[in-house]
Amino acid sequence: MGILYLVSTPIGNLEDITLRGLRILREAILIAAEDTRHTQRLLKRYDIQTPCISYHEHNKLTRLNRILDALAEGDVALVSDAGTPAISDPGFELVNACIVAGFPVLPIPGPSAPVSALVVSGLPTDRFLYVGFLPRRSTERRALLTELAPLSVTLICFEAPHRLIETLADAREILGDRPIAVAKDLTKLHEMVLRTHISQAQAHFTTHLPRGEFTLIIAGREHPESARQRRQSATTITAAETTPATDEVAIAERLHALRDQGQSGSTAARTVARELGLQKSDVYQIWLKLFAD
Repeated sequence: MGILYLVSTPIGNLEDITLRGLRILREAILIAAEDTRHTQRLLKRYDIQTPCISYHEHNKLTRLNRILDALAEGDVALVSDAGTPAISDPGFELVNACIVAGFPVLPIPGPSAPVSALVVSGLPTDRFLYVGFLPRRSTERRALLTELAPLSVTLICFEAPHRLIETLADAREILGDRPIAVAKDLTKLHEMVLRTHISQAQAHFTTHLPRGEFTLIIAGREHPESARQRRQSATTITAAETTPATDEVAIAERLHALRDQGQSGSTAARTVARELGLQKSDVYQIWLKLFAD
């Protein structure tokens, strides 16, 4: 009797596959992949010859018997295009079919876009709610946001680039101008994390056309007492002291990433200034502080 392995695959950088994941992909008799063409890039990189079949949203029910038959002969690996299978990707029905049929189901942990975005967001990680892709229609999206508004947990969701600005507008109106981290293309060449408030994210992406894959991390509803204490503390801070340190931290992280990619100070400063709507000279001063020595 074979085992169904849920193998987490890189969300961008192909080096993020685990050693155990590579071994399972080599030893399995079959790989069920959301997109075989996409998965073949990973398999080719690591010289893995295991046969692949497609298993995606439109054929996931008709493929069940084929995969169950394969499991009777040996192990099968399920992979999505990126990240952990069954998290906003096909896999739920297959996992349940295997459980009913008596086949073991085991996870091979690894990359996950929601968790990766959460841990770099700077927002609370002790309690969070992942809601997947928000509804495409504004009416349904606003209804869901209204349902989520009273929750004090950090919210995580995916959004497509062509709906991002509209979603931010709905979020600001229904949730208020909360802190937000907008993560784009994590672990890829042009990865970015914008840590700001919803209104500022709106302004940024109004002038910088959204491109790529976005994960939104939104602060939960603040307790009224905490908000009152924060407002009282804020009155003792001068305007000169309110420059957000997190902004400079975000810029520094992006500059480090671009430096690692071989960009010069001038080029990196220009890139970050364009991405975040800043003055190149201000960004370059941060570069000098980081790397002048």
